[in-house]
Amino acid sequence: MKKMSDALEYHATGRKGKIEVIATKPCQTAQDLSLAYSPGVAEPCLAIEQNPEDAYQYTAKGNLVAVVSNGTAVLGLGNIGALAGKPVMEGKGVLFKRFADVDVFDIELNSEDPDEIIKACQLLEPTFGGINLEDIKAPECFYIEEELKKTMNIPVFHDDQHGTAIISAAGLINALELVGKKIEDVKIVVNGAGASANACANLAISLGLKLENLIMCDTKGVIYKGRVEGMNKYKERFAADTPLRTLEEAAVGCDVMYGLSSKGAITQDMVRSMAANPIIFAMANPDPEITPEEAHAVRGDVLIATGRSDYPNQVNNVLGFPFIFRGALDVRATTINEEMKKAAVFALAELAREECPDSVCRAYGDVKFSFGRDYIIPKPFDPRALLRVAPAIAKAAMETGVARQPIADMNKYVEHLESLQGKSKETLRQIINKAKCDPKTVVFPEGENDKVLRAAQMLVEQGIARPILLGNEDKIRCTLKHLDIDLNGGVTIIDPATSEHSESYASELFLLRQRKGLTLSEARRLISRKSRTHFGCMMVRRGHADALLAGVDANYADTIRPALQVIGKQEGLSSVHGLYMMVFKKDIFFLADTTVCIDPDAAELAETAILAADKAAMLGIDPSVAMLSMSNFGSVRHPQADRVRSAVEMVKKRAPGLDIDGEMQADTAVVSEMLQANFPFTTLKKAANVLVFPDLTSGNICYKLLRQLGGADAIGPILMGMNKPVHILQQGDDVMDIVNMAAIAVVDAQTCGKSATVADAPEKKAPRPAQFTGAYAGA
Repeated sequence: MKKMSDALEYHATGRKGKIEVIATKPCQTAQDLSLAYSPGVAEPCLAIEQNPEDAYQYTAKGNLVAVVSNGTAVLGLGNIGALAGKPVMEGKGVLFKRFADVDVFDIELNSEDPDEIIKACQLLEPTFGGINLEDIKAPECFYIEEELKKTMNIPVFHDDQHGTAIISAAGLINALELVGKKIEDVKIVVNGAGASANACANLAISLGLKLENLIMCDTKGVIYKGRVEGMNKYKERFAADTPLRTLEEAAVGCDVMYGLSSKGAITQDMVRSMAANPIIFAMANPDPEITPEEAHAVRGDVLIATGRSDYPNQVNNVLGFPFIFRGALDVRATTINEEMKKAAVFALAELAREECPDSVCRAYGDVKFSFGRDYIIPKPFDPRALLRVAPAIAKAAMETGVARQPIADMNKYVEHLESLQGKSKETLRQIINKAKCDPKTVVFPEGENDKVLRAAQMLVEQGIARPILLGNEDKIRCTLKHLDIDLNGGVTIIDPATSEHSESYASELFLLRQRKGLTLSEARRLISRKSRTHFGCMMVRRGHADALLAGVDANYADTIRPALQVIGKQEGLSSVHGLYMMVFKKDIFFLADTTVCIDPDAAELAETAILAADKAAMLGIDPSVAMLSMSNFGSVRHPQADRVRSAVEMVKKRAPGLDIDGEMQADTAVVSEMLQANFPFTTLKKAANVLVFPDLTSGNICYKLLRQLGGADAIGPILMGMNKPVHILQQGDDVMDIVNMAAIAVVDAQTCGKSATVADAPEKKAPRPAQFTGAYAGA
């Protein structure tokens, strides 16, 4: 009852339902109105009249999908009618938008006449770029889709059929790989003869299953040649020449069972009778044909998937339809054909074999997922699904000649897809691309850490950096083997305890710190055993590495202290400063100082502003700097405001070309209209994107609130003013955080001149394990 009331409250709270229409163009002035409607709108109308393809240029058609249903087969609820099915169709629209930025209008048609459904969809073709048929019962759904695909020039896709088929087929490919069987050799029983069952069977055959090795059952038993009762032309294709008449009989010796029927339809006795290493896809919702607990109770070798999120291997259509339509729309495909569906299958199957990102693991309670019997299908919240499936669909559409607007540069297309996932993806991709142009060596003192090793794998594979891992070599190699990581010989492993450089590093550290209380014996202990961060910093100091990245296993102070002692700040600076890059969906802000200078004076504030602006420019952002205070240009007379005002004057003298102003309040800084209206004398040309705080307390509080309450991604802390590139990780950072910070470190190092070499450092390459091979490798 609690869950039911939560669901009703979810739909009823605030604006009713789950969707709304938002304008994408301004409509604030008379000029806006004249462009949005009469008389200006006549121009795109006339253009489209002359060239109908211009509708994709001047209207939302190219990113708009109709989710069409008559409510005759809604989820597990059956024929509840078009109106009662509307919450599901709205939900479908939410998923389209959330996962692939595809806009949706849900269309509920109050008719059970398939010809009326067909006619309605045909009449809607000028409005939409594609049609997703949903929750329409069989066999009418087959006829409707067939007719629409024949007569319409936009993609038509019945997700209940093909979505389930695609996701389960991806799982089947991986399941067969794990149990050592080939699809052309296995025997499959499909329990169910509706929309999804037919599609699953057809797609399995398309992937190589022999028709004679498939048995389909419905509520009346096996569909066999000569059967009359309950038959139609769609079932007839799967009529088997067999003496088997019941599901129980069909299960004996079969390798795979597809359940697309109802709760309890597959019994434990059936599982017992299956072949060795049986594979079961029990996909009835909300309750599967047999639960994993029931199946495992009688067979230890069973591999099972269901449609439920609380069990491993969930067959969830959201892994398919948003990305399938995304790729189809982006090439203006005229249809979604068999080759495109198979492309989605292979893309998802291959994705499940890749390491699962920490962000996905966190979404599922920090459960670690790795390819195996409990992880044969990617998770719905895996952001990589968009980046794998949509390009695969687009490529297949181009190769099969159904793409009206082919994509010239697939790499650029993937970057565009990343930008749909938010400004952070786009910005980080730009930084990564810059790093890849000239990769540098980055030393990781925590080289034995699992996350660091997984990040190193990504850095090597993508060509972002050349990692140097510090730690016990045997332990690192053992961990690499345990994690099944292939570093492809792309990293250097150095053990400070045995390094031939340890003595010279210790001697230099002693010279640096001998008047700070450090003895030579303590320096030796720090370098060789106690502090790999000291060793790593000495590598950067000596030019044996270009940058250092550390802190995932240590607190901030223990990481920055060795960096300041060994590498130090740039000559002429009063201090080192800290910066966070706060990435929102549409905007990026740089916040400083957030981590180092507790109570800066005017000179230090000026220094922070200049360094932060330089760092923003280095990362590809045109800086506009606001010096923040509780005062707006003298509105409050206080020593703190005076200090900020003095800092602004210093910056304007030292960096006259920098776009900067202050002192000003935070809202004034980031709202351009407020700034220009109230303070027309300001020298800022646009809203600020670099915010310099009057003290560390305010900066630290702000960035943490923005991250927790404002939904911003916090990238940092980025150290500014170090003599050589050093950046600090936070405890709890995930693999992608490490990769992103490494890319920033590389870009930082690129500005510092010639690349370092480890010419006289003992290079020990990581092992190169055999590459993955299998029946579907590289498919």
